Amino acid sequence: MMFSIALAGLAAAVGMMTLVWILSLVERNAGIIDVFWGSGFVLVTWLYFIMSEGATPRRYVVLSAVTLWGLRLSLYILNRNWGKPEDYRYREMRERNPRTFPWRSLVTVFWLQAFLLWAISMPLLQAQRAALPAGLTWIDALGVLVFAVGFVFEAGGDWQLARFKSDPANAGRVLDRGFWRYTRHPNYFGDAVVWWGFFLFAAATRGSLWTIYSPVLMTVLLMRVSGVALLEKRLAEVKPGYRDYVERTNAFFPWFPKRKA
Repeated sequence: MMFSIALAGLAAAVGMMTLVWILSLVERNAGIIDVFWGSGFVLVTWLYFIMSEGATPRRYVVLSAVTLWGLRLSLYILNRNWGKPEDYRYREMRERNPRTFPWRSLVTVFWLQAFLLWAISMPLLQAQRAALPAGLTWIDALGVLVFAVGFVFEAGGDWQLARFKSDPANAGRVLDRGFWRYTRHPNYFGDAVVWWGFFLFAAATRGSLWTIYSPVLMTVLLMRVSGVALLEKRLAEVKPGYRDYVERTNAFFPWFPKRKA
């Protein structure tokens, strides 16, 4: 049963990303995939919910948490990117391979992210399909708390950054207030914490510890691949004060700023 639901989730993720790829060809903008990352998890979680049997409170808690997180993320990125040119990563890829870019992007961008989305969603599947324990446990309560902390960091950091950028006087300056005073990437930190919260919902059920790879993978991706590492290099090039900000502020895990000697 779980295998068939998992396959349905993979088919849904690939199908959604293929449609997004077609839209990207029409718009000549592969960057629109970023808008659909969060909502992709909403799609597969609703599918897991519909295909699973029973009506445990955990299923509704997980469904609500993922829907809140995923739709907020998609709407935020949509608003942030509206009317802007294609992201430089995809633009450079297009310029290097203009003739083969459509098919390259389908495989290495859209289908790759579909597979990652599906693989990372396994704690959500586990939490949705498990019938026992039927009631919520202290691990579920801890999951709610961890999710809430992560969501506040992620959504709060995004809101503070959007507000900062909306003021023309801040052009070229570094945001070092609010959450950004304690970590250079509160939104990425919050995103990772959210996934540890999702894992705890799965961990409240039997035979679920194998899904721990999901939050570990998401944390590594955010810290070393698509998040912090990718953004840090570019920020150091375009913001004169960023190097000083790096010296006094933790990159990922929040802590008090370091004092200059």
